[in-house]
Amino acid sequence: MRIIFMGTPQFAVASLDALIKAGSDIVAVITAPDKPAGRGQKVSESAVKQYAAANGLKVLQPEKLKNEDFIAELKALKADLQVVVAFRMLPEAVWNMPPKGTINLHASLLPQYRGAAPINWALINGEKESGVTTFFLKHDIDTGNILFTEKITLTGHEDAGELHDRLMNKGAGLLVKTVKAVESGRYNEHPQAQLAEGTELRHAPKIFKDDCKIDWAQPTLSIYNKIRGLSPVPTAYTELNGKNLKIYVSQYELSETDIQPGGFLTDNKTYLKFAAKDGFISLKDIQLEGKKRMGIEDFLRGVKL
Repeated sequence: MRIIFMGTPQFAVASLDALIKAGSDIVAVITAPDKPAGRGQKVSESAVKQYAAANGLKVLQPEKLKNEDFIAELKALKADLQVVVAFRMLPEAVWNMPPKGTINLHASLLPQYRGAAPINWALINGEKESGVTTFFLKHDIDTGNILFTEKITLTGHEDAGELHDRLMNKGAGLLVKTVKAVESGRYNEHPQAQLAEGTELRHAPKIFKDDCKIDWAQPTLSIYNKIRGLSPVPTAYTELNGKNLKIYVSQYELSETDIQPGGFLTDNKTYLKFAAKDGFISLKDIQLEGKKRMGIEDFLRGVKL
């Protein structure tokens, strides 16, 4: 089959690499336009573009997916199948173009965690399992018929970076399996399951800065899950001496305390812990605004609280 691959971040690179190593005919790669990044606003290429260029693949970077010239170029490629991994919403003129359809790899067990940030929200909500799903695209986001799923068990202590890497690699293998099944015609697609009565449908919307601020009046375990669900990016934060304090790694302890939520205890040497609703969050790896990221003991050597 002639395949067009669409993706942007590092998560998608593993899938593109797996497809190439499996012998797939990738006739073009569609990725985000280059954009300024960092303090110097140096033009940055997506991880997918960098990989594609290094492997001699044709790259297209449309500003708008409905652009007539882009649509015409896409048609001229005569793809049998399109594969989407961590890209953006496609107009129907794009996803409905190939005769074998467009398949998407999503980092959740659909229908749970439809949306832009499934890895983060699964951990924030303290899920016991996660996984990857391949499905055919249709009109509504992340709602198409499912091809395959693969589950993984969560420990309750991994952060979003660790889960990202596990699902990235698991998803790459599942995508190769899916593409081979579509090519052979040996697959069964099925509608996304209806949830059992009383089961809550969880969503995974894009995360904004306000979502990252810690509310110390919340239960201790909820705060702990939020910290690991947002680490290493975009990172949970609180305020300390009028400055934002990012928290990358923490531990929690459930205990009764007379300290008001948001108050803290420290020996100014080895520990700094904030009071929550029913215990403490002990900070282990942090970054104060204007400073570099560091372990708590190094931080306390330079700051007296």
